[in-house]
Amino acid sequence: MGGEWLFIGFAVLGAFFIALGAALQERDAVRAPGRAVSRISILLHLWRRPQWLLGSASIAVGVTLHLLALGGAPLTIVQPIGVSGLVFAIFVAAALNRHRVRWSEIAAGGAVTVGLVGLVSVFPAETRTPEMSPVLATVLSLVIGAVAVAVLLGASHVPPAPRALLLAAAAGTCLGATSAFARVVASQTLQDFRAVLDWLVVPAILLAAIGGLLLQNAYRTGHFSAAYSTLLLTDPVTAATIGIAVLGEQIPQNPLERVGGAAAAVLAVVGTILLTRAIYRNPAARRAGSDANTNGEQTGTGGDSRP
Repeated sequence: MGGEWLFIGFAVLGAFFIALGAALQERDAVRAPGRAVSRISILLHLWRRPQWLLGSASIAVGVTLHLLALGGAPLTIVQPIGVSGLVFAIFVAAALNRHRVRWSEIAAGGAVTVGLVGLVSVFPAETRTPEMSPVLATVLSLVIGAVAVAVLLGASHVPPAPRALLLAAAAGTCLGATSAFARVVASQTLQDFRAVLDWLVVPAILLAAIGGLLLQNAYRTGHFSAAYSTLLLTDPVTAATIGIAVLGEQIPQNPLERVGGAAAAVLAVVGTILLTRAIYRNPAARRAGSDANTNGEQTGTGGDSRP
């Protein structure tokens, strides 16, 4: 395994830079003006924020390192390392917002990480070139896009903690579908470079934009750990579901692996729910423009909540 250590190092660094970028984006998103759930205006505002752009650049570096890692190390090793970036995210967000990480957050984050690692590990590697019919891709894009827009329009009526889960789950679904489209385009591009201009690039970009809008609104709730863990859960699950149902990728054949995968998924979901109950909530989310006290959430959460 000697030569793989370099690529494993790329994967670890990639997970850190993605987590750092997400935490930097959250700091600006949670302070953005406007209603509790903003539309396109929030993206126009964030594009003018140097720290948010720095976070975007950090995510780009992380994704590049992750792709480099996949070029030299097995998927079964690299993917779990990327998922474990949740632990980085919890500590990075705590450092940026100057609050103490609680053991409950560490335990919940660890549960999500272990669950996702277990879930990813049971799926066999796929080597076939994936294909997707134009009709199926169009229907898939329209359905996911419509659900995402409905979530965006209705999320303002939901209290902050469950709103973070709802928006992040919708964002993860959009980004997971984007990953599935990107997999088709990338695989075909390796055989013919002209495939980079495939029409699937259009719905991939549109869903990525909607997913980004949903994610920034999830960060606005102040429940960063819960939103980020939900994203890490729904993104790979959506991509895997599309891979199995549409692209013909394999599922675990061993009954024990299926049971283990189901148990891992439950563990990840439980950890995500526990993160929504964490005492800390970014105090910047408590101003009039982005708080949702009208929906019934109490502002008093103890000493760590003070600005």
